Amino acid sequence: MNKYYPEGKLIAQSSNKQAIRSLSSLSDAKKDGMILEAKAILCDTDHNLIVDLPCCRGVIPRFEGAIGIDDGTTRDIALLSRVNKPVCFKVLSIEETGGETTAILSRREAQLEARENYISKLMPGDIIPARVTHLEQFGCFVDICCGIASLIPIDAISVSRISHPKDRFYNGQDITVVVKAQEDDRIFLSHKELLGTWDENARLFKPGQTVGGIVRSIESYGIFIELKPNLAGLAESRDNVSVGQKTSVYIKSIIPEKMKVKLIIVDVFDDAEVDKTLDYYITSGNISEWEYSTKESSRKIITTF
Repeated sequence: MNKYYPEGKLIAQSSNKQAIRSLSSLSDAKKDGMILEAKAILCDTDHNLIVDLPCCRGVIPRFEGAIGIDDGTTRDIALLSRVNKPVCFKVLSIEETGGETTAILSRREAQLEARENYISKLMPGDIIPARVTHLEQFGCFVDICCGIASLIPIDAISVSRISHPKDRFYNGQDITVVVKAQEDDRIFLSHKELLGTWDENARLFKPGQTVGGIVRSIESYGIFIELKPNLAGLAESRDNVSVGQKTSVYIKSIIPEKMKVKLIIVDVFDDAEVDKTLDYYITSGNISEWEYSTKESSRKIITTF
């Protein structure tokens, strides 16, 4: 059973709370080599992280803050950005100085263990949990375990194209991802393969229905409306429509052999509330191949892992 999780997953667990509650339980956790979590409350002027422990002062020295800090491959912003967030760590020592007890902690050691025992064993097609950490125009960065980051390129987020990852995700969101490849301790991820095939998504709709959607693209030949993250339909051109607007659309026809959904826009409107709940069709295990296209279609869209 996997025991390595994105940061923030352990902090509320009873075993974690018990381990950091007292000096004796923290000492036991050190002996057992446990990975624990607590909130980082401060990054001092030397970029040491101060961690909120119930039983004593907790310190993650700068070089113990993350893999790569010591050789400069990881920038110090990786430490500063953890303030007011959970951090994982292993206990290196418990020291008494001038009447104050301090636990010396290492996030780097937790990451090294996770890399050796978990990340190095991941295979293409493995489906794993992740947590969104930040969003850039080109993709979504996620924590796959112990603060170790990986990237989902924007074109791998969903079949329905989006202009920015914020259209699909939000920071702190727990998602499921699939491993595309591994190279030199780097994990390459995808996401769209878990959101269902064309058939699986189209099955949720019927001609004659009027349903909600989001305008994703405006072309000279029509307007693409997203019905689900992995399903979009085409409506005829219409004035005063903008990308990102919500719509109500009438489903004119669903054509599996062409993988097309023809729509008529009933109304468009602005609404800041966007539901970013994701419905996954695959949530665990390993997949060697995923085919989005229908059996009736001559155009094949296949991902091989």
